Amino acid sequence: MSVKIYHNPRCSKSRQTLALIEEKGIQPEIILYLETPPAQEELTEILKQLGKKPEELMRKGEQEYKDHIKGQDLSEQQQIETMVTYPKMIERPIVVSNSQARVGRPPESVLEIL
Repeated sequence: MSVKIYHNPRCSKSRQTLALIEEKGIQPEIILYLETPPAQEELTEILKQLGKKPEELMRKGEQEYKDHIKGQDLSEQQQIETMVTYPKMIERPIVVSNSQARVGRPPESVLEIL
């Protein structure tokens, strides 16, 4: 089983989700998405696996969201491009396994795809 976690070690939910995965005996591929943001195609695929629109995966409290998204009439593709450019606005953690994805909020939500 291949498991990826888009992880921010400074985020408590992200740390809790990683610990939960490791407690199951799974060593996921850890992607520090703030350092290595997903490519547009990768983020598009993650959104498809989540069944979400770009707007639903954005952290609306982040300054980057307020500066670059809020009040703008952007296409979904433009929203994705903006999230790739400013990855801090991507909700976290995201776990991908078996062509499915879940946001680890709450952390237990990822268990259904492991």
